[in-house]
Amino acid sequence: MGIEIERKFLVNKEKWNQVVKAQRSLFRQGYMVSDPEKTIRVRLTDAAGYLTIKGRTVGASKPEYEYAIPREDAEQLLDMFCSSEISKIRNFITHDGKLWEVDEFLGENEGLIVAEIELDDERETFSLPDWIDREVTHEKKYSNSNLSVNPYKNWRS
Repeated sequence: MGIEIERKFLVNKEKWNQVVKAQRSLFRQGYMVSDPEKTIRVRLTDAAGYLTIKGRTVGASKPEYEYAIPREDAEQLLDMFCSSEISKIRNFITHDGKLWEVDEFLGENEGLIVAEIELDDERETFSLPDWIDREVTHEKKYSNSNLSVNPYKNWRS
């Protein structure tokens, strides 16, 4: 079983706009199952499709199983079996030797930018890029599965 250890942060939009974004990919992802105990997600990127099963989050960790699937299968699963969906542009940025994945959400979540870093251990230390605003790891409203059913446009003030 794989374990995903991930921390999430909101991004300062003004500083983010100054960052050179060399590597990006359009993501479309939908949820077949989305509850606090488990999610089953289908993701379609520019290059591939994925089926991902995640368990309950404890701290910043959760069990995760991810499988590459043909793009055509991912498209069909998204269209026929997913009850909710999000789309986003994912940017891949290296800072201090660590890969940051920065999601610029589209559609009903437009305006939200969330940065994620995957770690090998919850106690692992890392430096924050200057475009990071604040940590939201433990705020469930920022999870992709939540954003698919309760979009950002509905709760921003």
